[in-house]
Amino acid sequence: MMGQKSMRTPSKTRVLRALVLAVCSFLIATLAACTVGPNYVRPTAEVSPGYKELDGWKVAQPNDDTLRGPWWEMFNEPDLNALESQVDVSNQTIAVAEAAYRQAVALVQQARSAYFPTVTVGFSLANSSSSTTVSVRNQSNGRTNNTQYTLPVNVSWEIDVFGRIRRQVESASASAQASAADLATAQLAIQTELAQDYFQLRALDAQKKLLDENVVDFQKSLELTQNQYAAGIVSRADVLQAQTQLQSTQAQAIDVEVQRAQFEHAIAVLVGQPPAEITVADMALAGQPPAIPVGLPSELLERRPDIASAERLVAAANAQIGVAEAAYYPTVTLSSVGGFNTTSSSKLFSLPSRFWAVGPTVTQTVFDGGLRAGQTAQARAVYDANVATYRQAVLTGFQQVEDNVAALKIFESEAQVQDEAVKAAQQTVTVFTNQYKAGIVNYLNVIVAQTAALNNERTAITIMGNRFTAAVLLIKALGGGWNVSDLPASP
Repeated sequence: MMGQKSMRTPSKTRVLRALVLAVCSFLIATLAACTVGPNYVRPTAEVSPGYKELDGWKVAQPNDDTLRGPWWEMFNEPDLNALESQVDVSNQTIAVAEAAYRQAVALVQQARSAYFPTVTVGFSLANSSSSTTVSVRNQSNGRTNNTQYTLPVNVSWEIDVFGRIRRQVESASASAQASAADLATAQLAIQTELAQDYFQLRALDAQKKLLDENVVDFQKSLELTQNQYAAGIVSRADVLQAQTQLQSTQAQAIDVEVQRAQFEHAIAVLVGQPPAEITVADMALAGQPPAIPVGLPSELLERRPDIASAERLVAAANAQIGVAEAAYYPTVTLSSVGGFNTTSSSKLFSLPSRFWAVGPTVTQTVFDGGLRAGQTAQARAVYDANVATYRQAVLTGFQQVEDNVAALKIFESEAQVQDEAVKAAQQTVTVFTNQYKAGIVNYLNVIVAQTAALNNERTAITIMGNRFTAAVLLIKALGGGWNVSDLPASP
């Protein structure tokens, strides 16, 4: 009878342990469904139904109503296309942004690692010697030496009962998406800066061509005055005036060369090359900037990477509120240790040398002097600041679109008026030149007319360059060919 009782007791104990384990597992699974902190809702932002500056000005619609991919190709500039293709590969600012994105992805991986147990394996060897002056029962007073071999395996797992780890992963994932948008913002900024420099360089090429043509004309005018002076028709002053005009125009052409060289050097740096390695062939700017699809203001929230980055940082800050609030709840950790321990190296891996221990640990902070309250208040303040930054980014985006739409509209009207001014100035030069040859007016009238014509033609070139620059900046304001769907999925 006694033998039967001793056989039943271990069986009952095992059943009881299994029941307790099942209950604990059910409670943990139930509590794990709870995630403290507010669930993320995208903050609202003021969006107008349309762009103000589009009123009264119709943009010609291209074949596609949205910007896509390599937007610079719409300018039909092969040299620009070749330069833009080098930006993502060689530009160092983009390399920095790309490295920052990889860091953010690595932080997501670090946060996700908390979902899994931490397992460590070690080995220790300890030699010890007992004191000869201490009397131990059933032991002689002689010195005893002892050697212990230990091979432990430790397993520790924090059970995410209240969602602290889930919120950390959520925050890290949103931050990684913000970093990806920052990378796209850096790419767009460098691409547009390169396009701006390129078109400014082309405008300088057009000015250089204009100045060179005027140098040839002024050289002929100087020869005319010299011949008339030799014939005694005009005074020495006419020759000096013609010579002054010629040399001042030559000086302006040299100044344009300096500016062009600086833009060429800037382009080289943007494509990640030493200035000595990049040469952009001379080619005067001509034609009209392409039609740019503006779309609706509501689309801007999906098309600008800087706005997307600001919104993702709001999501990250929202998750951090949950992390801070989770500190008010207990932390549940399941720990276990097992391995082998012996005083004889030959018996280290034998069954009698094994040991183990397993059990949960629940810890709860009962007093922290307001630390958790301060951390939660800080997290909420960071969230509010990110919401304000997001809304400001939206407003800034609308402003930039309106600014550059207005610039394109005004520059187009200005170009039309300036073209008429150039035609009138050129006709004036012709009239005064003929009158001078006939001896009706002095040479000062011709110089004044020629200078006015040259200035008006240079102004027309400047306006053309400004139109191309405004087109590039409008594309940047619209987000280029980017879309929020380009963001990597949340891990």
